[in-house]
Amino acid sequence: MNTLTFMLSLSFILSTILTFLNFWLAQVNPDAEKLSPYECGFDPLGSARLPFSIRFFLVAILFLLFDLEIALLLPLPWAIQLHSPVTTLMWTSTIITFLTLGLIYEWAQGGLEWAE
Repeated sequence: MNTLTFMLSLSFILSTILTFLNFWLAQVNPDAEKLSPYECGFDPLGSARLPFSIRFFLVAILFLLFDLEIALLLPLPWAIQLHSPVTTLMWTSTIITFLTLGLIYEWAQGGLEWAE
């Protein structure tokens, strides 16, 4: 039996055993809340036009902005080994400075405060 056949059969047998164990050991206790189509805490019979805070979207966009900017710094350990590490460190310091200034600006404007 070659290795590929052995790994495929072992994977199939293991997944089959785990699937049957799940069906055998799972506890099924349905109640009214689990059977309702909405488990998120909203009233499904009420109005669909509930007021939603714009702060949630602002915080989400700020998170994405800062997260993507930090992703620019991920190649830094490899970039240090280039011919001019001083240039790399200068650009890194510039990015970190812009991120810090942006964070201070948003903090000063009250964009990070959740409660109004």
